[in-house]
Amino acid sequence: MKFLDTWQQATLAATRALTPTIRLFEFEPSHRVGAWTPGSHIRVRVTVDGRVEVRCYSLIDDGSADARLRIAVKLSENGLGGSRAMWALKAGDVVDISEPDNHFELGLGAPSYTLVAGGVGITPLVSMARALKRGGRPLRFFYAVRSREEAAFADLLQSWLGEDFHLWIENDAGRLDFAKLVEPIDAEGELYFCGPIAMLEAVRKTWEAAGRPMSLLRYESFASSGHYANQAFTAVLPRFGRELQVAAHQTLLSALEEAGIEVLSDCRRGECGLCTVDILSCDAPVDHRDVFLSEAQKAENRKLCACVSRPSGGRIEIDTAYRGPATA
Repeated sequence: MKFLDTWQQATLAATRALTPTIRLFEFEPSHRVGAWTPGSHIRVRVTVDGRVEVRCYSLIDDGSADARLRIAVKLSENGLGGSRAMWALKAGDVVDISEPDNHFELGLGAPSYTLVAGGVGITPLVSMARALKRGGRPLRFFYAVRSREEAAFADLLQSWLGEDFHLWIENDAGRLDFAKLVEPIDAEGELYFCGPIAMLEAVRKTWEAAGRPMSLLRYESFASSGHYANQAFTAVLPRFGRELQVAAHQTLLSALEEAGIEVLSDCRRGECGLCTVDILSCDAPVDHRDVFLSEAQKAENRKLCACVSRPSGGRIEIDTAYRGPATA
């Protein structure tokens, strides 16, 4: 079970390559969507291995010129299958999309803004940079990629921001030094980050070590990024006397729903925590990919966000908050 989405059909009007692994998709919704703010995303229904799944993608711009909704999708061969399904779409194909929603709001009261993107984490920050630049807000933008050819939107951002835009090529310069990045930020300045979970953890640790208020650090992570490659595993539910085989390209939440075991959920991005289940035992390392649980909770390995987190293979015994009967 989940909170109610409002769905409508949208036609893929155009698609083009931004980099060798990132593709831009332009959708024309059947009905014009309401106004949305920087950092917003839409949900898209895709078919993965015969299952209907929901994936979230950040919106690139405000669509005011032509009412199209633009997203960018990085192809991940070892991911959960959503990107492969998206890349298989052709112009003219019709998909179901949700109304725009925002769990990564841009505040407008800070004395300065620092935006940091890792890889395809650039997508929600493009609209933020545009809004801040238009509003004349003090802004620095750091964009870390492994190679120059993977730097989607870099030329566009450079044209907008000039010397306030900093492209960091890790293959040439090593990893971004977050301590040096954080040090000059105003005491009340805000930092917005989007990127892989390992990079997010480094940003959070640096921010905390610098004595910065956590309320001034805003972030969003990739729901599919983790410390381990996706592997199939067995989920055991003693309360229901059930064992579920969860495929490498399937989330635990999807497997539970497919088995008729209801779990409250909403964001499906590891942010809201509604789909958290109890871990009774596990014989493999747990790959916590959410941003809801604290570092201490993740270290305890007593809870898991079923929408994004998973064990790195093996067997895991869990208990859900739902106590009713499951269908056979």
